[in-house]
Amino acid sequence: MSESPLSKYAGPIAVIAGGLFAVVHVGQFLVMDRSDLVAMMTDPVFLIFNAAYAITFPLLLIALVALYWRQAGETGLFGAVAFCIATTGTVALAGDMWFEGFAVPWLAQVAPVVFSADKSGSLLMAAWLVSVVLFSLGWILFGLASLRARVFPRALSVAVVIGGLIGFQAAMPPWGVALGLAVAAVGVWLIRQARMGQPVPAQPVPEPIAVAEPPRW
Repeated sequence: MSESPLSKYAGPIAVIAGGLFAVVHVGQFLVMDRSDLVAMMTDPVFLIFNAAYAITFPLLLIALVALYWRQAGETGLFGAVAFCIATTGTVALAGDMWFEGFAVPWLAQVAPVVFSADKSGSLLMAAWLVSVVLFSLGWILFGLASLRARVFPRALSVAVVIGGLIGFQAAMPPWGVALGLAVAAVGVWLIRQARMGQPVPAQPVPEPIAVAEPPRW
């Protein structure tokens, strides 16, 4: 049985991705000022945290792949569907956060009137709603799949479910912190298991099967 590098280092990957996801969102929350959105979006300190939060989404996606690989065989079809929804939702919300982190600050400088415009009923708001629903639903289902697979501790799987539920508001600090901490906690558990010499199931890579040649008469 061979092991994917992502599977092998799933613990450290989850700790780094989940930890940064949580820490950066706390930073956003501490420096944000929603009483003046234009000023907030031009504040250099907030811009750093805003851009950093957008960058943490690819890391979170990599952690999702690594954690799924550790339990794919045990989660079955339900786990595969949950993984696909969580992947789609994370990618979708990552696009929203990239826009928030890099495009919105520019709009705040060149077209501040955009912030006071009515966005209700717009295609932009519909796309944003789809993104947050898929993100939240995907991580809830992924946590439930982990709960059924019983590869990770029950409490940590429940924490992922709760993080996904709260993650419906992950576009707004500090509501992404719970999911980040849950992912990081799973990573810490994986690291401890590795140090204790207790292997966690990993997806096997099929190896060629030797077929005996028929006897020659």
